[in-house]
Amino acid sequence: MLILSRKIEEEIRLGENITIKVLAIHNGQVKIGIEAPRDVRVIRGELYAEIQQANLDASHADRDVAAKAAAGLVKPGGRK
Repeated sequence: MLILSRKIEEEIRLGENITIKVLAIHNGQVKIGIEAPRDVRVIRGELYAEIQQANLDASHADRDVAAKAAAGLVKPGGRK
């Protein structure tokens, strides 16, 4: 992990297309601005974790539904 110190109005560049700028610091909270191309997804870390968990839960539910559906297509003894 790279750790950098920045003052208000100072920037960090990620490649040629992404800029992170410190806009304000107040009461232990840092306000930042991010400039990135529209095709670059920018999302808060805690929201990203929630989306990942929802996707994982959905994939497990899909497997359960598929397994139940497949079990209904095959009669006991392996005959259709």
